[in-house]
Amino acid sequence: MALLLEPQKWTQIIRFHALDLGFDAIGFSEASYLTEDDRRLSEWISKGMHGSMTWMERNHDKRVDPRKLVPGTQSVVSLLVSYHQAVSTIISSDQPQIAQYAQGRDYHKVVKKRMKSLFSRITDEIPQLQGRYFVDSAPVLERSWAQRSGLGWIGKNGNLLNRTHGSYFFLAELLINVPLVYDTPTTDHCGSCTQCIDACPTDAIIEPKKVDGSKCISHWNIEHKGEIPEKYHKAIGSWIFGCDICQIVCPWNQKALLGQWPELSKNTHLDEIDRDSFSEISLSDYEHYFNGSPVRRVKHEGFLRNARIVQKNLASK
Repeated sequence: MALLLEPQKWTQIIRFHALDLGFDAIGFSEASYLTEDDRRLSEWISKGMHGSMTWMERNHDKRVDPRKLVPGTQSVVSLLVSYHQAVSTIISSDQPQIAQYAQGRDYHKVVKKRMKSLFSRITDEIPQLQGRYFVDSAPVLERSWAQRSGLGWIGKNGNLLNRTHGSYFFLAELLINVPLVYDTPTTDHCGSCTQCIDACPTDAIIEPKKVDGSKCISHWNIEHKGEIPEKYHKAIGSWIFGCDICQIVCPWNQKALLGQWPELSKNTHLDEIDRDSFSEISLSDYEHYFNGSPVRRVKHEGFLRNARIVQKNLASK
């Protein structure tokens, strides 16, 4: 009987510490081979829908089976943390825009720091627990695992949607070697809504739940190196880094709770910048204003490339 109670006890310990550290939600699923995800991912890549994201071609076997990524894994723990901001903090579309997730500190570092604390706490109480934690930094199909653990459903825009937190959130995972009490997937709550599909300027959402990443604005102004094809310039509109269009129009985001982590809230430095001069920002100013920000991912040259396109679009309005 004691052995049967252990997974329940361990699950309670992990949930308590995760919520105590400020994570908004947590779910548990049994590690296994993701048969359907394997098929979808293979098809997606074979059709070139990953665009410039060539790293998606690597470690395929580990992406579809976490037990190959971390040997001995029995359970996947999915964690959710919202970065949703008040509407008043969102920049108008007549100015250069930065996706909400990139307006605060780099989430990789912020979330990983708390994941480290969580892992330390639970291994203190569960000495036999071993594993690894990840924050968008390894071949883990985080949305699939979050869906399996009941944290939401895959929306028509390909994002995970949660009834309480919409889709403005980050996901993180623990891959651990002990059995737990597992959650069950939730149902789909998109209904007949197609607002995300209708709003996408590049028609990247080719059908419900299938996104051609090679057409997505975020692919072009973040992932792509070199010049952006002119046919996408107008569609980029005012988005200088990332794009939130399919999230902005989603009804679930219009009622979502706001994020509570101060590190993920809008960087006040952003209000100090003259956005009209983004296309001429110096390297030193770029590094100063975007220090510790996800925006640094595109580097100074990529930022100027995006800014020139946005400046031209706004001037033609």
